[in-house]
Amino acid sequence: MTRFDSATADVAALLRQHETKGLLRFITCGSVDDGKSTLIGRLLHDTRGLFSDQLTALEADSRRHGTRGGEVDYALLLDGLAAEREQGITIDVAYRFFGTEKRKFIVADCPGHEQYTRNMATGASTADVAIVLVDARKGLLAQTRRHSYIVSLLGIRHVLLAVNKMDLVGFDRAVFDEIADGYRALASQLGIEHVTAVPLSALNGDNLLRRSDATPWYDGPSVLEYLETVDVSRDASDLGLRLPVQWVNRPNQDFRGFAGTIVAGHVRPGDEVVVLPSGRRSQVVRIVTADGDLPVASTGQAVTLTLADELDISRGDVIAAVQDPPQVADQFAAHVLWLGEQALLPGRPYWLKLGTRTVSASVTEIKHKVDVNTQDELAAKSLELNEVGVCNLYLDQPVAFEAYADNRELGGFILIDRQTNATVAAGTLDFALRRAENIHWQHVDVDKAARARIKAQQPRCVWFTGLSGSGKSTIANLVEKKLHALGHHTYILDGDNVRHGLNKDLGFTDEDRVENIRRVAEVARLMTDAGLIVLVSFISPFRAERRMAREMFGSDEFIEVFVDTPLQVAETRDVKGLYAKARAGRLPNFTGISSPYEAPEAPELRLDTLGDSPEALAQTVVERLLV
Repeated sequence: MTRFDSATADVAALLRQHETKGLLRFITCGSVDDGKSTLIGRLLHDTRGLFSDQLTALEADSRRHGTRGGEVDYALLLDGLAAEREQGITIDVAYRFFGTEKRKFIVADCPGHEQYTRNMATGASTADVAIVLVDARKGLLAQTRRHSYIVSLLGIRHVLLAVNKMDLVGFDRAVFDEIADGYRALASQLGIEHVTAVPLSALNGDNLLRRSDATPWYDGPSVLEYLETVDVSRDASDLGLRLPVQWVNRPNQDFRGFAGTIVAGHVRPGDEVVVLPSGRRSQVVRIVTADGDLPVASTGQAVTLTLADELDISRGDVIAAVQDPPQVADQFAAHVLWLGEQALLPGRPYWLKLGTRTVSASVTEIKHKVDVNTQDELAAKSLELNEVGVCNLYLDQPVAFEAYADNRELGGFILIDRQTNATVAAGTLDFALRRAENIHWQHVDVDKAARARIKAQQPRCVWFTGLSGSGKSTIANLVEKKLHALGHHTYILDGDNVRHGLNKDLGFTDEDRVENIRRVAEVARLMTDAGLIVLVSFISPFRAERRMAREMFGSDEFIEVFVDTPLQVAETRDVKGLYAKARAGRLPNFTGISSPYEAPEAPELRLDTLGDSPEALAQTVVERLLV
């Protein structure tokens, strides 16, 4: 063998070894200035995880931005944003990759400031281990408790407590023991099962790669030894098969496979499986991969399964073991970490993404919010940015799930704003609500079509929206008179009238406005089911709630009518003096003044009250209804 061949063989062997090494994802978190970025930067440097150009840039940056008088400032490897370098803090989540002979690592350096809690949660959501740093001089702080709570919430069960800056307290064992004992008590309260404490000086490298002579009283692992050896394997392999379908693979009429990544258990050809939520059963015929068929596949492998039967399976369904399937439900208790700039409002519809499935969902109730610094339970009607709440969720269709504590992939979800497509929350499913098992649709023999036939009309919901004083109620009243004269069966739901009875318990906050519209939409749906033409006259200022109302009806049953009147004109019609009170600050949350009105983007009808009389506009609506 030539020297070239030998070198090639050595490289190939090295690559194979690298491919088979395990991967550990971990985060660093803690209070500001506890040394998170320094710890990771030094780990990268001392494990030779940097290229020569990175070393050169680090030395230059240390002279320009560093805090060590020109010496190498390892924290600059992670503090990549200009704002971070100027302030000396971490804002965004910085990800880095490095490896040793025993393991590969992906590390996320998470921000310590409270206003960046959502960034920290992003890093924790995929991590197996959390390194929680504590300044030996300061001990456990509120931020330590907050980060540890989020670590627990997001299912991390292995924590390395790095008591940093021990060099500044003379490597005093009593200081270390007091902090370690205090943290273990906190971890026990939060349900964090495995805690290993290490006395550390990240700046000088003591107990970072190997045990330091400065702590002869410490006989535990160094930080790197811990990371290389910690066993983070979960019990997912002990569960039955769970494969969320990501793609239906149909390259031709002779092949139909269901592709996805196995998130728990294993599968073999011949195994019986059940498809959820439908509950249909079949048998696995083949396990197909790009490298050929497999005799068995297990957790973490991406495969395509073919089944013995032609079943209706689509993206988001879960293929599971018959003997041990996950649950199916549409109502849940959950923990929700709110990430949106605008508050979470109960009743407002969002998209919920769970595994590969996306469904419509809303928070029906906030049981309480959690003070993440103290874990106290506080009453709440909404959740603001970075707040955590225990909530009840309602989905518009059942999904297969497992409690997050048992399976992250089928128990963790995000909420997505339906207008902006922005991710506004991350959450964990706790359990299905028993009310979902106790409530079922009761069959009735007389349906909507039968009720409509006897009335000789098509049930409709005509939704009038516009500013206060725009003329909604006037036009709706005229429409009803015209329809009544033609022999149609109608009913008006007017905003003011409904607040005297059904919604008399609601105020005018954003949260109450959402609930106001939700209740009215439900009533309107029942009335159309009864065969009526329902005229709904509500300001209904938010597009999200009007969309929610629309989705309760058939495609040809809902007619949105925008009564378009400029604000200044609506004010001149203000016989009740409401605008004047709002301008004077005596009427808070008034639409158009201190609360926004979101005009419809594509209504079925737009009525220009400046161009036509109410009588003419009402006739326009009647003609649209009777087409």
